[in-house]
Amino acid sequence: MTSRPEWLSRAVEPAYTLVLALVIVGPLLGPGYLLLRDAVSTPRSFLTDSALGLSDAAARAVPQDAAIAVLSAVVDGGLAVKTILVAALWAAGWGAARMVAALFPARGTFPRPSVGVGGRLLAATVTMWNPYVAERLLQGHWSLLTGYAALPWVVIATTRTRRGKPRGWPVLATALAAAGLTPTGAVLASLLALVLLVVPAGPVRVFGSSDYQKRAQGVRRVGIGAALAVVASAPWLVATAVSGAGAEGDTAGVAAFAARAEPWLATTGSLAGLGGIWNADAVPGSRTTPWALIATAILLAVVALGLPAVWRARRSPVVVALAVLAAAAVVVPTLAATGWGLAVGEWAVVHLPGYGLMRDAQKWVALAVPFYALSAAAGVSVLASLARRVFADDPAPTRASRAGAAVVAIGAVLLSLPDLAWGVGGALRPVHYPEAWQRVTALVEGGAGDVAVLPAGTFRRFPWSGDAPVLDPAPRWLPLDVPQTGRLIVLFGGGSTIAGEGDRSAEIERLLIGGGEPGDLTNLGVGWVLVEHDTPGTPGDGELLSALDRVHDDENLTLYRVPGTPTEYAPGTAARVAVVSAHLAWAALLAGGVLGCVAGRGRARRADQP
Repeated sequence: MTSRPEWLSRAVEPAYTLVLALVIVGPLLGPGYLLLRDAVSTPRSFLTDSALGLSDAAARAVPQDAAIAVLSAVVDGGLAVKTILVAALWAAGWGAARMVAALFPARGTFPRPSVGVGGRLLAATVTMWNPYVAERLLQGHWSLLTGYAALPWVVIATTRTRRGKPRGWPVLATALAAAGLTPTGAVLASLLALVLLVVPAGPVRVFGSSDYQKRAQGVRRVGIGAALAVVASAPWLVATAVSGAGAEGDTAGVAAFAARAEPWLATTGSLAGLGGIWNADAVPGSRTTPWALIATAILLAVVALGLPAVWRARRSPVVVALAVLAAAAVVVPTLAATGWGLAVGEWAVVHLPGYGLMRDAQKWVALAVPFYALSAAAGVSVLASLARRVFADDPAPTRASRAGAAVVAIGAVLLSLPDLAWGVGGALRPVHYPEAWQRVTALVEGGAGDVAVLPAGTFRRFPWSGDAPVLDPAPRWLPLDVPQTGRLIVLFGGGSTIAGEGDRSAEIERLLIGGGEPGDLTNLGVGWVLVEHDTPGTPGDGELLSALDRVHDDENLTLYRVPGTPTEYAPGTAARVAVVSAHLAWAALLAGGVLGCVAGRGRARRADQP
């Protein structure tokens, strides 16, 4: 039988994962903008102080907001967000396939399992088609998925560097910078990279080197990896340091954001099945029924098939480290949801600066996915052998039996979560903003002061935005800063209010609701007041609003200009320079990593030529 050309096998992986990514995002491929819970995209956003993290609210969306502001000056902001989302899903699946090829090559030697294209496609499917991806899409965490997508590439990069291949460093720089689009992504990828770089070399040998040289090389690897991780995290680290926001969080957020048990599954089972997000409304319909138990059993069975083969490869320090991380990624969030775990979290959110950014415990289960993908890929040969034993009385798997086993396993994973397809059952669909948003943007552009927004609250529910609550789009739409308290109202589980960090924003809100004079607003740096109609929330004081100059009014928005010259609330020059420098360093890391990958790929191709 003629062997399949290697280039054809390599082309199947990106093609398959791209198709799967497009099937997932489905409706978003049409015109319109992503606006769902925490996800906000607009035609244009601006490089405001808030976008840079220079506000009194926690730096939760840096450098994401700054990056989209820069991109939207060139291309439509909605298109930029969609492109990044599709690229993230694609990179996650393709990276999982390449990770398997790096650790378990098709012509591997015992005791490492040999995994062909079918196993690699199964690894990609497990990585892309699971409750974690579905729930993060429904929660609007599109930028977190860039960090999720970086994880298999981090494994690839660290594996290369451990083998003494310099080409691993540009890949690691690119992966860490891409993950650094959001603070959580930066922490996820950096933690994985440092663990894989720190673990002892084990059977890896450096020809002709002494033990001292090996240790020195290991220390150098860890040092370079740590430096790259710091640069990837620099935007949010520096913004948090200079603004002081997030130094102390609300303890109510710890219980509200704890991992959640799904039907017929305890918290451990939900997390092991890559589900259990805190928001019960941000889950696919199939995960709200007893099917969640069946789906979790299918996923874990696919993963468990490869455990014997992975166990035989335990001499690989990378494989062992991934297994330990996978166990910890399930066990630690489970413990964090217990009574004493919540108590520890409440202490940490008060005493550890920035810990409030980490309170969503379920998101850390992403660290289990690389091992899940690796084990599932190794299980294809096991499943093929079982099938041959049953149907042909011959345990030796053939190419055909492996292909059949891969198809069956991939089909089982896809069927375990049928409503991930086409925008998570149609929930992920584009919206169209009323024309009023463009008019208001033009009116305030170039104006003085910040824009205060009513009704009070961070989330909205417009008639044109769908049934789910959405983050107020005003901070991304408007060219001036929009002070926000960061306060979150959790509607389920008895309901709770989680305090934000914005002290000046809270004072502005109290003034707009309780009443006062226009001069009080200008003293707080407010030059405009925007009222958004047809959305729930506490309205403003009518007497105060009547004292302002109305410059726009329609069924969607009313804009007021505050008389007088607003007090300027601008960060100091040193703070601005520090934050901008951190953003530029992150951008340079991303650009340099990409250029390094391209250059390294070109050198490798030239070296392969006769």
